[in-house]
Amino acid sequence: MSAPRAAGVQTDGRVFAPGTFTFVAGIEDTCVYPPQHFAMAPLDEHELTGHDDVWREDLDIVASLGARGLRYGVDWPRVHVAPGVFDWAVLDERLPYAASIGITVIADLVHYGTPSWLAESFADPGYPAAIASFAGAFAARYAGVVDHVTPLNEPITTASFAGLRGVWPPALTGWGGWTRVVLGIAAGFQQAVAAVRSANPDVVVVHVEASSLFTAGDGDAVVQADVVAHDGAALAAEAALLEDLGWVPTDLVLGRVDESHPFHAWLVGHGADPAALADLVDGAVTIDLLGVNYYPDLSPRRLVSGATGTVQHAYDRWSEGLVESVTRFGARYGVPMVVTETSIEGSDAVRSAWVRDSMAAVRALVDAGVDVRGWTWWPVFDFVDWSYASGGRNVEEFAVSDDVVAERSGTGSKTPYLRRMGLVRLEEQPDGTLARVATSAAEEYRGLATVPR
Repeated sequence: MSAPRAAGVQTDGRVFAPGTFTFVAGIEDTCVYPPQHFAMAPLDEHELTGHDDVWREDLDIVASLGARGLRYGVDWPRVHVAPGVFDWAVLDERLPYAASIGITVIADLVHYGTPSWLAESFADPGYPAAIASFAGAFAARYAGVVDHVTPLNEPITTASFAGLRGVWPPALTGWGGWTRVVLGIAAGFQQAVAAVRSANPDVVVVHVEASSLFTAGDGDAVVQADVVAHDGAALAAEAALLEDLGWVPTDLVLGRVDESHPFHAWLVGHGADPAALADLVDGAVTIDLLGVNYYPDLSPRRLVSGATGTVQHAYDRWSEGLVESVTRFGARYGVPMVVTETSIEGSDAVRSAWVRDSMAAVRALVDAGVDVRGWTWWPVFDFVDWSYASGGRNVEEFAVSDDVVAERSGTGSKTPYLRRMGLVRLEEQPDGTLARVATSAAEEYRGLATVPR
């Protein structure tokens, strides 16, 4: 059966077109359902934040803010119920509705999780074929309703959580695990792009990657009990390594990692099969838009030496870091860009200030000739912290103080887990539901999105 269409709706050709600027929103959509053998709770933001129950109202809120684009997860682990078997019922309702109210959906095909029947997740030999099967079927079914797709959100973050630090399936660790996951992701990305372009020639591929901004810390950078004397040169070298590794997933999918690439030998040294790297060079794909994710107080990291090894400390670089990150991505890849995630945790006033200052920074980049075609506040709504699935244990790459961990873990209510990063606050009601309450930051966003420049 074919997908239902939104009557009279066509993809708006002006969205992300040269010389245009699109205000985008994002609904947090992390969707990780572990295989039975993996010890963690499911992490499904659409369920945890109540979006599954009030999705229509949530999409209406997005439209009311003036957003013309919406990054939206399509719940691959829930839809792809078995090899070659898909349950489209939920998406058949939601996606045409979004189009009918004037929202261009940028579909997140993979947001940190795979179907639980892929026993080794991103490291499973069947992963590339599985995501290509889903991507092609999705693109064919929703062509004309959803013509913008992101093959996989934040490869560098996925590799950290799933391959380096063992937080999410397949729970590999070390640089060997990182390499294995990155190669699986890259092969799947290439096959997914080929599948969606075959199914829908009008598709726009939006590749989304996280910013990698690292520096070596010093004694006055952070005050932590675990900071010990360190070799500044070693920390600087590690910071440089982490920044350079931030480019590797994108270089792989674009076919740039041949034998002359500075990380070719490094990858081989950490377990990459040279033949697999050659296949990625041969399978190179192009992307239409490059999404840059940046959080002013989370993306920049200082490295310090701790009692058990190097510790990352996030610190605030405000709009300076945003400009640096976007400029670096643009210089390296020469592809039109969109800021695909940004926000800040804190009071309504802090979030309002970041709406204003981040947009001012992006506009200055555009005025300077940088090809940035959109800006996204992610998430529109507060979301449930990822530590929820680990029983309150901090799973971030960077250090989090004990009081923050305690505040997030709580005693069973979802409320302590809520991260206050949305334009719209989630407030738990006596019956356990989460009410949507607009903040002053939502008004700042609406004012920018609805007033012609």
